[in-house]
Amino acid sequence: MDQLNFPSYDFSIRESGDTKQIFDDIRKKWIVLTPEEWVRQHVVQFLITEKGYPAGLIAVEKGLKVNNLPKRFDIVLFDQNAKPLMTVECKAPKVKIDNSTLEQALRYNSVLGAKYLLLTNGMDIFCGEINFSNASFSYLNDIPAYTQKA
Repeated sequence: MDQLNFPSYDFSIRESGDTKQIFDDIRKKWIVLTPEEWVRQHVVQFLITEKGYPAGLIAVEKGLKVNNLPKRFDIVLFDQNAKPLMTVECKAPKVKIDNSTLEQALRYNSVLGAKYLLLTNGMDIFCGEINFSNASFSYLNDIPAYTQKA
């Protein structure tokens, strides 16, 4: 797998037939190791290890309805009151993070209502804050730590 712009972590990886799998500590199961999953697992570990988000307040690949259509978000971080705090959209390293990625995350977040959005392909990392009172979005210089936002 590609080296990403995240620290290296010690993941549990195994071969199952012709596919590699990675153990997802949040979902508590083995997942096919795709390039996007590689990014997703790095983001989760980064948020827990480096930014202090409690693993118990992280949801990975859960369903939601957007305009009555079934969708799946990559990662959502919750605050202590189980309110969505950050929506994370992950792409494979070779997929460019562009305006369509932001629009996808904003569509999902229109249902979730999280204050922060994180967009990454593992190489490029963008984090922004939504101001709901004036319907604006501004990029941040860093990903907020949990202690700053809890």
